[in-house]
Amino acid sequence: MTRDLRLGVNIDHVATVRNARGGVHPDPVRAARLAEAAGADGITLHIREDRRHVREDDLRALAGAVRLPINLEMAATAEMLEIALRHRPHAVCIVPEKREERTTEGGLDVARLHTTVAPIVRTLVDAGARVSLFIEPDPIHIAVAEAMGAAVVELHTGAYADACAHGDTERAQAILGTLRAAAERGAARGLEIHAGHGLTFDNVSAVAAIPEVRELNIGHFLVGEAIFTGLDAAIRRMRALMDAARGSEAAA
Repeated sequence: MTRDLRLGVNIDHVATVRNARGGVHPDPVRAARLAEAAGADGITLHIREDRRHVREDDLRALAGAVRLPINLEMAATAEMLEIALRHRPHAVCIVPEKREERTTEGGLDVARLHTTVAPIVRTLVDAGARVSLFIEPDPIHIAVAEAMGAAVVELHTGAYADACAHGDTERAQAILGTLRAAAERGAARGLEIHAGHGLTFDNVSAVAAIPEVRELNIGHFLVGEAIFTGLDAAIRRMRALMDAARGSEAAA
């Protein structure tokens, strides 16, 4: 089924729960299969330097376990480039990473890090990967991403989600306007527009309604909600909210 707006489900935090105790449960591959059955369009995972979430063996196990495209999030390092080239996922999203952070705290400063990131983008593109850059909704970063040869930019929605969570409607609307403008600008430059970070049932609709956005990547909230309702139900509800926001009957 071809959808106007895709949902990528991030399985990192299934692995986080597994790693808290060790062993093999809960299994991220099982979560990916459940996500596929529930209507996800892709599986996202972030292999961090400290392996706090998924590990390379999870990426290996996913190969052939699901039919969905795999999107590997990674830092711009030689180690992660080697992993990406070894496993050849459908897509690679380059993200900022700091060991001390709890989660990704913002977009990648592609302008400042141009000399580091650009060669990695070129290597991945030459290897056949669909490369995405996780950036703030800033015109300069969009222009640099295009110049680097990335096919996709993923707009960081964390500030918008934070404003919504704190009930700061005025700030949320201002950030939403910035996201809309960035999506329009990026699409006009020929980039495919994705978005993600901090999206929930309560705030996803406005982002999903941005017509240029082609994919949302959502993980932590869905895994947390799965504790109460199950992963299948959480994904199906998110999918329904996205489709309703888009005014789409594609999933019917």
